[in-house]
Amino acid sequence: MHDITKFLTGFKRFQKECLCNGGALLEQLSQGQSPKVLMIACCDSRVDPALLTDSNLGELFIIRNIANIAPPYQPGGGYHGVSSAIEYAVRHLKVDHIIVLGHRQCGGIKALLDGCGPNDEFIDDWVSILEPARQLAMTTYAGAEPSERERVCEQASVLVSLRNLLTFPWIKKRVDAKTLTLHGWYFDLETGELQSYLSTTECFEPLVTVCED
Repeated sequence: MHDITKFLTGFKRFQKECLCNGGALLEQLSQGQSPKVLMIACCDSRVDPALLTDSNLGELFIIRNIANIAPPYQPGGGYHGVSSAIEYAVRHLKVDHIIVLGHRQCGGIKALLDGCGPNDEFIDDWVSILEPARQLAMTTYAGAEPSERERVCEQASVLVSLRNLLTFPWIKKRVDAKTLTLHGWYFDLETGELQSYLSTTECFEPLVTVCED
């Protein structure tokens, strides 16, 4: 079993560097939160939004799930963990931006394309939200290499989530009023490049290139 001592040591270091200098940061955090950005990211351990963006505590409101999915607006029965977090960020914290952060080598997208394991109970239903992205990858890029289809599906899934966000009436209202902006980002962990979807080109374009000053 992996030794968790390093995490305790890390927390002590965090306390010393960030909380023990007169307690100013702790006092600030205890007064409440007012992040301006909601980040919807994947659970993948290699894609931590706070680390990737070098953000401080309180700067990002983060939702993480398999394949960084924003589901469509579906009020009613069932459990709506992601939708409730989106609602809290938009209607209560009144964030100015929502970023959907996709990434290379996403296991959720691979499951969407190849199917889940025989004993999986929840993943298949969850990633089926991204069926339009799968269809695009499997039809338009049927003759491509599997890795290229995965990349296409990963990026297309970000766009599915952006469209799903606009099905929430209170998101659509704020976007139309230009008080809320939606962004589609893609982190290529094979190259280190961060890309952003541009509606003008209908493509993901470099936002931060590798080792940019």
